[in-house]
Amino acid sequence: MSQIAPSLKATGLSAPSVSVERRRQPRGLAKLWSKAPWTTRLYILVFALVLLAAIFGPMFAPFDPNAQTLLARLRPPFGFDKAMTIHPLDTDQLGRDMLSRTLHGLRLTLLIALIGSVISLIVGVVCGTIAGYVRGRTGALVMAVVDVQMAVPFTLIALLAVAIFGTALPVLVCVIGLSGWEVYARIVRAQVLTVSRQPFVEASKAAGASHLRILFHHVLPNVTSPIIVVWTMTFSSLILLESSLSFLGLGVQPPTATLGSMVGLGRDYLASTPWIAVVPALVIMFVSLLVLLIGDWLRDTLDVKLK
Repeated sequence: MSQIAPSLKATGLSAPSVSVERRRQPRGLAKLWSKAPWTTRLYILVFALVLLAAIFGPMFAPFDPNAQTLLARLRPPFGFDKAMTIHPLDTDQLGRDMLSRTLHGLRLTLLIALIGSVISLIVGVVCGTIAGYVRGRTGALVMAVVDVQMAVPFTLIALLAVAIFGTALPVLVCVIGLSGWEVYARIVRAQVLTVSRQPFVEASKAAGASHLRILFHHVLPNVTSPIIVVWTMTFSSLILLESSLSFLGLGVQPPTATLGSMVGLGRDYLASTPWIAVVPALVIMFVSLLVLLIGDWLRDTLDVKLK
């Protein structure tokens, strides 16, 4: 030991310091955060604030979102003539506070989009994995269903499902969850086909590993990055889909507030009081844009072909 220490000092190296430096290297989410430019960090922080507003905002909403005050109906936002300070955004045609309704609507819209995106992710990943790993007639059948899903406009499928099963919230969530799963299936199938031909997968098969072990320990961990990127892309599209269905009157029914239903109720007042529809529409656009910008950054960061 006495001979090793002088040699380390002579070379200017220190083993403990090297190990400390290795431990301090960021990993996982910390590594992604360290690589993110300041603009992307700003997007993530703003989106985190939006999530906090959706979760805790309704607790601090100044009014009941469904409380009607006809004497205060169609009041403009703060700063305009005849505005009311207790209604900083505005009031709708029934005198309901738009700030309170926007906070409640934001929570419900994001919740529907989140649950729907998780359902879409699970269905798409399972189908894509089966099509890419099993192959044969089973894989061809799965891809045939994917092609049919992509060929038929999903709005027609949603209209048919709502007409048959009604407009209950679970039905709406399931309908939205079945939107976009074919995108996951195609991408996962292509990735699984590539990974399943790698030497380490062939070595695992030769060693007698089960199919489940190969899938969960070798195949799926190597296709996680594109799945995350696709999820961020489809999440914003599901927000817009829920808003579109609510705008058409096929989503969450009144008086429950969602951002899309608020835009739909305000379309008849665009000429006289446009802020009724503009305020929730701007929130939809802002949230969707944030998710898309974060998704673009994740795509550029996690895609190994761009490195």
